[in-house]
This record gives sequence, structure tokens and C-alpha cells, in this order.
Amino acid sequence: MDTTRDDDFTFSRVVPQDSEVVLEAKDLASHVHDIALNDGSDRQSNSLKQDPPKEKIVGSLSFTVTDSSSSKLSNESSEILKASARKPIKRTKVPFEKGYSQMDWLKLTRTHPDLAGLKGESNRRLISMDEVKKHKSGDSMWTVLKGRVYNISPYMNFHPGGVDMLMKAVGRDGTFLFNKYHAWVNYDILLEKCLVGVLDDTKMKKQEA
Repeated sequence: MDTTRDDDFTFSRVVPQDSEVVLEAKDLASHVHDIALNDGSDRQSNSLKQDPPKEKIVGSLSFTVTDSSSSKLSNESSEILKASARKPIKRTKVPFEKGYSQMDWLKLTRTHPDLAGLKGESNRRLISMDEVKKHKSGDSMWTVLKGRVYNISPYMNFHPGGVDMLMKAVGRDGTFLFNKYHAWVNYDILLEKCLVGVLDDTKMKKQEA
């Protein structure tokens, strides 16, 4: 036979409607509604095993019946385990009170005449660590950031991390805490109007020597 031609035909035998093969196929289809779905109570046991494919033969027709419910349940179980294993990242967020946003702070730095509480003194004077430790309350809460002394009392209610977190730096060198949580923040600009002076570390250097 010439296989290059397109006018070839393939014939198949047509089975009569009342034949045994057709009747058996119809009988198989009529039992589809009897299939029951498990409500999931045995998911754990089903997820550990999967029934092999079953061969179903009706006359000259053959079917492969595969139960995919167990594999689906297994996937669902693994997803549930993965979800439970994930630990959400918790971040402490302190909502701003009205009038205490970062924009409000910037406005205050432009309008308040003496946020540092200098009362006419220069913000270039040398300040010892002993003096910093004395300012821990009221309108005079000092801290040290990278060798500079700031009065952070006016900034307390504006701090996004809350007052309690900022209090950990009061009366001490807060450089370590600052680098741990806010290393990317430009504190020079943020606390520019709160600058009290420069830390005098000569005593500390003598003690280290």
C-alpha cells in the first residue's frame, strides 16, 4: 500500500447497541452514582498508603482505575505540617498617638527654640560620662550616640519603638542599642536639635590604659 497518499481509510467494526459489550458498559456507567467519598476522618492512615491501579475490563474495553484521593490527602497533610512549622515573625509596633508622628517631630524641631534644654549653653562643650548618668528623668534624659550627648526627653513620645525601649539608653551610652535596631537611621539629623555636647572620654581612656 502506498503510505504517501492521503486517501487511505481505516475501518473499525461498529458494535450493535444491544450487544453484550455495550450493555456491560452501560451497566458499569449506571453504578457511578454509588461511589462514596470519605469525609476525611481517616486522612492520616490514608495519607500513608496509596492503592495500586485497578484494571477493569468490559468486553473488549479495558479501564485503569486509579485512586488519587490518598495522594491528594498526603499532599494536604504535608502542607498542613509545613504551615504549622512556620513561625510568624513578630514585631512590636507602637501606634503613634495623635500629634506624635515623625512628621510632627520634624515640625517640632523647626519651631521649638531649645529642645536640648541648653538654656544658652554651647552644644560643643565636653561632658563626662558621670554627668550623663545624672540625667535620667523629667525633661533631662541624656544618652550618648557615637561620642555625642543628646537630651532625648523631648523625643520619647515620638519614638516608633515606644518609650520603654528608648528608656534603656537613658543615662548611658546607647550606641550599641542604636546600632542593633536603627543602624540605618540618620540620627544626626533626627536629633540635631537635641544635641547637648560631646562626650569627654579622656577619663575612660586613662582607665583603659
